Amino acid sequence: MHSRRWIYLGVLGGLSLAMSLLVHFPLIPQAPFLLYDPGNVPILVASFKFGPGLGVLLAGIVSALFALLTGEGGPWGALMHFVATGTYVALAGWLYARRRTIQGALLGLIIGPLAMTAVMVFANLIVTPIYLGVGREVVWGMLLPAIIPFNLLKGVINGAITFFVYKRISVFLEEPLSAHLRGESQARAECSSRERRRTL
Repeated sequence: MHSRRWIYLGVLGGLSLAMSLLVHFPLIPQAPFLLYDPGNVPILVASFKFGPGLGVLLAGIVSALFALLTGEGGPWGALMHFVATGTYVALAGWLYARRRTIQGALLGLIIGPLAMTAVMVFANLIVTPIYLGVGREVVWGMLLPAIIPFNLLKGVINGAITFFVYKRISVFLEEPLSAHLRGESQARAECSSRERRRTL
């Protein structure tokens, strides 16, 4: 069970990284440099399925790998991504773990983005002046028109996607890994059999 859990966590982490690299676009016209990506969805799934602790661990790994692969933001960018994602998945996963129902999932996916947005207000006021070399008053001016709505929108969108896909993914993760491998082998065998029949 534990080895299977780590395999699935690796798959979800790889999926998160791929989604972050391949799908990204601006949400707020006033701040085109703030890019949305759906990479939080697999991490939220991991937090719901395997607990908030492993969700936060996965958020840290993905944040570091994204910074290493792209060079975007450097250590400060990785830190900001980890703080945002870690806050979201920790709180959402904890609330869902306490109440594993639709209502619990909804509560986590509503409170999570609100907490993430609040934390990122303070994180931006502390880190962004150091990271970008701008005055804190510049960051203050960006909060209402850009930073707050961006984090809320990103959190809500990723939460909505997670809500609709989690149950299906969860059922898949419940099945033994060997069952998936046998299913793939059986499908390939049936395909090969059909091909042989066509050539006879």
